[in-house]
Amino acid sequence: METFHIIVLLMDATFRVATPLVLAALAGMFSERAGIVDIGLEGKMLGAAFAAAAVASVSGSAWVGLGAGIMASLALSALHAYACVTHKGNQVVSGMAINIVVAGLAPTLAYAWFQMGGQTPSLGGEARFHSIDLPFSDAVREIPILGYIYADLISGHNILVYLAAAAVPICAWILYKSRFGLRIRAVGENPHAVDTAGISVDLLRYKALAVTGFLCGISGAYLSTAHGAGFIRDMTAGKGYLALAALIFGKWRPVPTLLACLLFAFTDAVQIRLQGVELPIVGVIPVQFIQALPYILTVLLLAGFVGKAHPPKAIGTPYIKER
Repeated sequence: METFHIIVLLMDATFRVATPLVLAALAGMFSERAGIVDIGLEGKMLGAAFAAAAVASVSGSAWVGLGAGIMASLALSALHAYACVTHKGNQVVSGMAINIVVAGLAPTLAYAWFQMGGQTPSLGGEARFHSIDLPFSDAVREIPILGYIYADLISGHNILVYLAAAAVPICAWILYKSRFGLRIRAVGENPHAVDTAGISVDLLRYKALAVTGFLCGISGAYLSTAHGAGFIRDMTAGKGYLALAALIFGKWRPVPTLLACLLFAFTDAVQIRLQGVELPIVGVIPVQFIQALPYILTVLLLAGFVGKAHPPKAIGTPYIKER
């Protein structure tokens, strides 16, 4: 039973680590399904994390901080749309530019405003999202198996974790069952046909990137106001790129993308548990190797274990209206 409890706690950590990956991967799914490559997920997450932590520390409200994070991410997404949709710019270059600018600008502003070495003040109280204990979680904790699962795995997360879990079926419904989702998928496959039907390709792509900005804003805000307690330099630590890898691994579909995010998050949770643990034969594994596990797994999966992924046919190609 002790082993089962450890597994439950490991899965609990997996859910917490997977939350920003799931939100960012779903964000990338909308932009790439619409035909826009978005490497700038990392920058949007980092910008949102800084804005959320900065505003939450000043206002004392995590919800106000979340709103600020979403607004910052939407602004960066609008900038990406303006460069790539309106001016037909290179989408990869635009995304990388956003990542580079935010990586330098966020800690610079944090230093200028708070004088704490590029960090924001530590958040506490109402300035941070706290875990929620579901009804009867304490009462059923001692029940074998089911009690552990309910009390330690399902209960005890903050509201943004539950929001990320709900976002997967919602995004799947929007993408496959709604008119908006149908048009998003169509504009990523054949924008000429969409234009012929009298629908604005540019407007659809702007809307898709707005959804991307919204979800990235929640993802970044989670890092600084829920999972963490403030902003620190480079706190996304490549999670935007991991989310993009999970999206490719999941072949641009919501449920397989969720499973890929859980797999990457599980390796991250395992590497935390393995640090300093002496294993048979090999002994203590170096910390640097353990920390690299999620990224090694990413390379291996994308290199040969995914199968051939078929992206949307019009992805990365600016649409130029025929005269």
